[in-house]
Amino acid sequence: MNSGQHKHVLIADDSDTVRQILKRYLSTRGDVVVCGEAVNGREAVQQAMTLNPDLILLDLAMPELNGAEVASVLKAAIPETRIILFTMYSENVGKYLTSALGIDAVLAKPDGVTELAAAIDSALVRRSDSAE
Repeated sequence: MNSGQHKHVLIADDSDTVRQILKRYLSTRGDVVVCGEAVNGREAVQQAMTLNPDLILLDLAMPELNGAEVASVLKAAIPETRIILFTMYSENVGKYLTSALGIDAVLAKPDGVTELAAAIDSALVRRSDSAE
């Protein structure tokens, strides 16, 4: 990690509860700051294009545009931004989407914060490596 520099994270989930849990968790980390929140896929695309975050925590099942559609648009527009798909669906769906869309990681929400922490660390390290 770059010393003293916070990585910017956009949270995109239509569940207020999930967004609050993610924000609470991220606030305990010293290396990231939540730069925005989106409640649907269209808003996620707009905010990502405006904010250019280092990482997007993206729900798969969202109104207007689903997470796969959002990831597809954003990987073309801002390929250096890392995307972690955070979903209720199975790992099998995730593995397909990861390779098809270039998503950096897929996590099942029931796996919780421990898996999320490792995925965030991995994605942000890759972002730092590719930025240099």
